[in-house]
Amino acid sequence: MKTKVGFIGLGNLGTPIAQNLIEAGYLLQVYNRTASKLDQLDQDAITRCASPAESAEGAAFIVTVLSDDNAVREIATKDDGILKTLPEGAIHISLSTILPETAKELDALHRDAGSYYLTSPVFGRPEAAAAKKLWVCVSGSEDIKAAAKSLLESTSQGIIDFGEEAGAANVVKLAGNFMIQASMEMMAEAYTLAEKYKVDRTKVADFFGSTLFNSPIFKNYGKMIAEKDYSQVGFTTQLGYKDARLIFNMSQQSHTPMPFITVVHNRLLSALAKGWNERDWSEAISRGVTDDAGLG
Repeated sequence: MKTKVGFIGLGNLGTPIAQNLIEAGYLLQVYNRTASKLDQLDQDAITRCASPAESAEGAAFIVTVLSDDNAVREIATKDDGILKTLPEGAIHISLSTILPETAKELDALHRDAGSYYLTSPVFGRPEAAAAKKLWVCVSGSEDIKAAAKSLLESTSQGIIDFGEEAGAANVVKLAGNFMIQASMEMMAEAYTLAEKYKVDRTKVADFFGSTLFNSPIFKNYGKMIAEKDYSQVGFTTQLGYKDARLIFNMSQQSHTPMPFITVVHNRLLSALAKGWNERDWSEAISRGVTDDAGLG
């Protein structure tokens, strides 16, 4: 018998993850606020649900891929939330980028309800998700991580364990997103400087991406930034700003000086003020730099 998995959140990242789980043989009980997005999935492999609570009924796992802290909290606690129906011993696998404090709160709520919460944020754009090349960071109890391992392996190239503290993996995820944002700002500034001096910014990006900075971030985002090609929206400016805001708040609360997050936070806030909410976050940072330099 196929394992029943509740699934909530068919955004740019959630949809390919859901498709991977279907291919792995799971039977998905899917809820999405925009119901038409369920049409993208194999209808023979899913049950369409009218509420989060219905998605959780009888499920061994429920996977959520949601935009922010409030969305994850509400999907768990509201009147038709998953805590109302999730079976005893079932596991909520949260792939969302949220504050560690929110993860701890949700972990406690699940334990009170007889279910479990696993912090499982992922690194990778939608195309990486489609290719089952995500990196998954997990934190939570050892038994729960072991139980969820096969499901997470079906959509990723690796699972990295950051201990038993519920919020630990979210700290890693936010730290990583900060590093990506800061790297994009750095690349945008460097390639714009090259352009100012009439040097081909694409050649500069190719050089650094194949030598000193030979890594996916510098190759993939570097190419987008150098070519000013932002046609593929994998992660929106709105979500990028949300993460920058969370990181900025964490730095303030923990008395951790992080000068670069102020730069990135303001860059993304400026992009929102220009109405670039749904554009890729690389465009928000890169165009902000080139516009400031008078290049457009």
